[in-house]
Amino acid sequence: MVDADVPERMQAAALDEFGGPEVITLRKLPVPEAAADEVLIKVLSAGVGVWDVYERQGVLVPEGTEFPIVPGSDGAGTVIAAGSQVTDLAVGDLVYVSATTRPKGGFYAEYAAVKAEYAAKLPDGVPAEHAGAMSTDALTALGGLDTLSLPAGAWLLIFGASGGQGHLAVQLAKRQRLNVIAVASGRDGVALVTRLGADVSLDGHADPAEVLATIRDAAPGGVGGILAMAGGKTLDRLTETLSDNAVVAYAHGVRPEPRERSGVTVRAYDGVANRQQLQRLNELIEAGPFVVHVAEKFPLGKVHQAHKRLETSYLGKLLLTIA
Repeated sequence: MVDADVPERMQAAALDEFGGPEVITLRKLPVPEAAADEVLIKVLSAGVGVWDVYERQGVLVPEGTEFPIVPGSDGAGTVIAAGSQVTDLAVGDLVYVSATTRPKGGFYAEYAAVKAEYAAKLPDGVPAEHAGAMSTDALTALGGLDTLSLPAGAWLLIFGASGGQGHLAVQLAKRQRLNVIAVASGRDGVALVTRLGADVSLDGHADPAEVLATIRDAAPGGVGGILAMAGGKTLDRLTETLSDNAVVAYAHGVRPEPRERSGVTVRAYDGVANRQQLQRLNELIEAGPFVVHVAEKFPLGKVHQAHKRLETSYLGKLLLTIA
């Protein structure tokens, strides 16, 4: 089924060469068509993440992509066409998407066609616009929690808790009935993770000795695992609070990687976008209020400014507004 009002061309932010933020420019491109296993989405918003920078630089380019490249693996919007093999989504559904493979272009555009398996109906409690910035980081956080596989009631330390992935991990961990120690960035970061339900909220820039003492007071038996969205000396010190045979799970791309030490296992993790994980994510989200904290919004025509903003410090996520 296809919405009758689909135009032939759309506005998109695309690049014809790899380079800095200036290579992404607005232009008119054909609206992609949905194949039998795809949906065509009228985009409401798109997330902006470091992976978009890697794509812009030519480091992580989706398989099958050709110039002009329309970046954007995260997005949300309305299904306006569904292929003949699509049975779980229909025209009119509000969806959010995580699509690392998208040969027909990404979400920096008014329309995007992606495989239906990468899309899920928008769960209750998440504003449709904010959902455009949620999927990749939320699925990655879920992958990290799966890697740790801590039992309910265990103590989890989240390092980088006020960032894009971290603030979502705090909420998902609480839905798994974990006790969360959130190490955030600055006063604003501490305030954010406290508001999101962290049991103990700490400033990663504070005196390391005081941070360690607070963690040991909260979890005298030791922390069961660390979910690390950043690396460095502070993280290395925090591993001193772990219980025996605990695990440090770190997101792929974290530099420097956490160091192995006696009694501590270090594992890398990533997110997986498929129907099963999206369904699990939706079930966790719908268990209570869920916040996708958007630090700043940019219109599509200001995408180069959004990419420059990625190089600075901010809480939560950055968002492109399309519709």
